[in-house]
Parts: sequence; structure tokens; C-alpha cells
Amino acid sequence: MSALLEISFLATRLDDANEALPRILKIIELDLGAHSGAIALLNPDTGRLETEAQVGLLPSDDLSFIPGQGIPGWAAFHGKAVLAPDVATDSRYRVIRPEVRCQMAVPLRTGDTHAIGVISLDRDEPGAYAEPDLAHLQELADEAGRVLNRLWEIGHLRGKARQLETLLTAGQSLVGKLEEQELFDTLTRDARQLIQGRAAALYIYNSENDTVSLGSITSLSIAAPPGGEMPMSSCLVASALHTQKAVSFSNILSPDYQDLIDVPRDPSLRSMLAVPLSYEGESLGVLAVFLDRVHRFDNDEKRLCAALASLGAVAWQNARLYARVFRSEESLRKNERLTTLGLLAAEIAHEIRNPLTVLKLLHGGLGLDFAEGDPRRTDMRVIAEKLDQLEAIVTRVLSFGQSPGLHTRIALDDIVEDTLVLLRLKLAQSKISARFEPPPAPLMLDAHKGQLHQALLNLLLNAMQAMPDGGEIVLSASQGMRGDHHVAVLDVADTGGGVPEGIQSRIFDSFLSGRPGGTGLGLAIVKRVVQSHHGDIELLSSSDAGTTFRITIPLARN
Repeated sequence: MSALLEISFLATRLDDANEALPRILKIIELDLGAHSGAIALLNPDTGRLETEAQVGLLPSDDLSFIPGQGIPGWAAFHGKAVLAPDVATDSRYRVIRPEVRCQMAVPLRTGDTHAIGVISLDRDEPGAYAEPDLAHLQELADEAGRVLNRLWEIGHLRGKARQLETLLTAGQSLVGKLEEQELFDTLTRDARQLIQGRAAALYIYNSENDTVSLGSITSLSIAAPPGGEMPMSSCLVASALHTQKAVSFSNILSPDYQDLIDVPRDPSLRSMLAVPLSYEGESLGVLAVFLDRVHRFDNDEKRLCAALASLGAVAWQNARLYARVFRSEESLRKNERLTTLGLLAAEIAHEIRNPLTVLKLLHGGLGLDFAEGDPRRTDMRVIAEKLDQLEAIVTRVLSFGQSPGLHTRIALDDIVEDTLVLLRLKLAQSKISARFEPPPAPLMLDAHKGQLHQALLNLLLNAMQAMPDGGEIVLSASQGMRGDHHVAVLDVADTGGGVPEGIQSRIFDSFLSGRPGGTGLGLAIVKRVVQSHHGDIELLSSSDAGTTFRITIPLARN
């Protein structure tokens, strides 16, 4: 088989260009009977010709060239084949192996573009190669360029597929991160993996004082930058924030960057790519990836990092919103406890007022009038004063509980949807899906929005507690009639284990609970709130397949 065919077949037999280079050189060496030779490729980052495969040369030999230096460098720089029948008479020759007497070199191309490297062959006898040998070597080099180009393209596509797979996996992973620190750590880990870097860091931007702080760093044993807030004027990542574009630096160890405090102080780091994280015009921070070699980041790498940063910014915003939901829920729970205390206080005050009235009537009817100086006369006066004081306290408590003037006109749909938004995270964590089936037209109520939110929240929390292994809640709203009045009807159905039959008739009683640790106040509060709106709630059905409650509230009058 000819050398040309052997080189051509490598395109179908190999997957890696680095594996193909020494085999190509071996085929050419045997075909042209060389005593030594090398394939050198142009490094775009260093601008030098660096030997990737060699035969007949020592590993310790200096096999790199500046384009234009030596016969291989001249061939690569001018893009022309060159033959030196006697190297002793050629001023371009650079000695690497002293025995060499004849050398030829041809440019290596991957198409009609400029040379990407050079193939050189040596013989130890002067005049060992002639022009036909040079032409044949160029023919072999052209075929080698086509083979390498195909293998590089395959490797490039595989790399892009790997990066896209990493980006997809990262996006799926980031969506589920609700804790900010966990999100930051995941983001830097995925960024380092995406670019195959040595380290990745996330810097958090504080717009109030124009500083950044290190939020997370994932690395292979490097020294992290200092903690605390760093002024933007002394940070390299400021350029990404100011331009809102991906910015790269090929060598961060150069003197130009020594005074910048946000760069990790590690001599192994060379190149850096920084991309901004922003959401709807708000700058959140910067994601930076570091390499341990001098490298010029291409547009594909910048786009991939920017895509990951965009996913990270959305996930970060979601995490912030979820944190607000948690705070709102905690506030709601506190309000619920306060409302519970208020309802209990009102109930206790109401129950105290009746016997207190009896005591006052009995005391006034006794008609006891003791003589001046009799201690019992003072006792009777004190008793009368304390009875009046108790009645005043009870009256104030009952008046406070009435809270007049807080009702507004609101759609039942809005109350349901707002409550489901508050519970969205808890529903997801409990593996419970909630579905709302709204009415054809909005059902307007004259209601206290906060109280109805609280009542529905209690009802949904009860339903969730009945489904510890997950399930479904369906809320359906419709318009109905109660007597001569139009009412809004809201059915809340769950797929839990149902209400125990023995307590179904007393389910709305205070302090009645069918589960360990329950206070028995949730449904009682719901009942009171609904009744305060001139409505009602009932247990429509309950079995081991689930429970349905029905709330009816009069519609607002036009």
C-alpha cells in the first residue's frame, strides 16, 4: 500500500488527531527513508512552532521554532516547501542533531488557508533528497492536513456535544437549587467542568457600595482571593460588569494585573474568562473561569459560559424569590398565631361577660350599706370598682376583635391563586400537585382579604398533612345559590387518607385534632373566618380515597 493511501486510511481508523500525528510521521519516514524528522504545529497562544511528533531526535532537544527561524520555521512562515541538499551551506539551518547533512521541510495545511505547521525530514548524507522527493513530501503533507482537519473537526464536535450536555445537566441542576450558597457552589463547579478549567469563582456584586465579594470558588488546590468586600476599582471582574459582556484575559500573571485583588494568588493560573450575571438589567455578579495555561478563549467558549451565567442568574433570582416566600410564609404563620390568640381572647371574653353581668347584678341587688368606718364598706366599694374594670376590659377585647372597615371588594380567584403562590415551594417539597379550576367569570366577594388568605392557607396545610407521601389537591370554584342569595362555592379536594369517621361530625370544634401534635385550631379558625363573612364550610365527603371541603360565601352586591 502506498504511503498516500496509508495516511488517508487513518481518517477512518482513528478518532484522535494527537494519536494520528506520530503515525503519519512514521509512514512518511519509512516512505522517504529519513534518519530523523518532526511534525511541528503552530501554537496560536504562544505564536511558536511546537513539535507534536518526532522520530530520531532526543526528547531533550529543543524542538520549538519561531516562525521564520530554521528551515522548518522558514517553510511555515512563507508557506513554501524548502530543500537544503547541504545544510552546511544554508544559513537558515539550525542545528538540532549534529549528524544531519540534508534537510527538507514542507508547510502543513488543513485547506487553502495559511500553514498550521510544518513537516521536516533529515538525512545524514548531503544531497540525499532532490526536488522530486520534496514534491512527494508536499503531497503527503497535503493528505496529512486533510486527515488531521477531519479528526480535529470530529474532536471539536465531540467537545461541543460534551459541553452542551454539561450545560443541559447544569441547567437542570441549577433549577432545583433554592439555597443561595448551594446554588453558588453548583454554578462554579459546573463552570469549571464546562470549560475544563483549573478553577472557577463567583463574585457577588453589591450595588450600594460598588463592591464585589467572593461567593464561591471551586478549584484544584489553589489559593483563594481574600474574603470580604473588594472595591470594584481594584477588581479585574469589574470589566465584565461594566461592559455586561464576556471578557477574557490570556495571561493574568503579567505585571499589568498584579495590583488587582480579586484574582486568586496562584502561580499555576494563567488565563481567565469572566462573564456577568444579570437579571432584567440588574447586575448580580460575575462568573469567572481560570485555566492553568496561556489561552485565547474563542467565541464558542464565551457563548457557553454566558449561557451558563444566564441560567445561573435566573436560578439565583428564583432562590431570592423563594427566600421571600419563606419569609412571607413565616410572617403568615406568625399572623396566624396572633389571629388564633385574638379569636381565643374574643371567645374567652365573650364567655366571661355573661357571668360577669350576673355578678354585677347580684352585687348591686344586695343592698348592703355598712356604717362609716366599717372595713366591709371599703371591701364592697373595691369589689364594685373591680367588677366595672373587668367589664371594661372584656368590652375592649370584644370591640378590638370586630375590626370594622377592613373589607374590600376582591375576586375569589385572586385569593386562591395568591395562596397557591405562597404554598408553591412547600407543595413541591411535599410532592403534592395543586390545580385550580377557576369559574367562567370572576366571583366578586366583599371580604377581608387577609382573613380569607389565612383560612384557605389553614385548609390547604391540613390537606397537605393528610398526604405525607404526596398527592394532589384540586380547588374548583363555581357560582351557586343559598336560599335566595347568590354565593361563591369553593370545593377543596385532596387525595389523603380521609378524616376519621368518629370525629367527622365535630371536625370544626376548637382543639379537636385527629393527628398527633395537632392543635385542633386550624379548621376551627377556618370555620370562624368563613362565618364572619356570612358564609359556611362543610365536610362534603371523606374516605380513604380523599376528602372534600366546600366553602360558600355570599357574592358582593352590585
